[in-house]
Amino acid sequence: MNFQLDLIEDKIEFFEAYDLKTLEKNIQIQIDNNRAILLSVHHVSHQMSLDENGRRYYSAVVHFKAKR
Repeated sequence: MNFQLDLIEDKIEFFEAYDLKTLEKNIQIQIDNNRAILLSVHHVSHQMSLDENGRRYYSAVVHFKAKR
């Protein structure tokens, strides 16, 4: 039996919420989870838009990379 481990070098995750506090909380939870598998935040991109009812809608993309 051949057993091989491959390291995750890049990981991109998407987040969305109706308020910034929830969005930040969800991102921070994933930062802590990914730190356990030796990934750190490389880049964050975020955006705010309005839904059809005029409510603010926040989204973010976080790019994690392996620590070197």
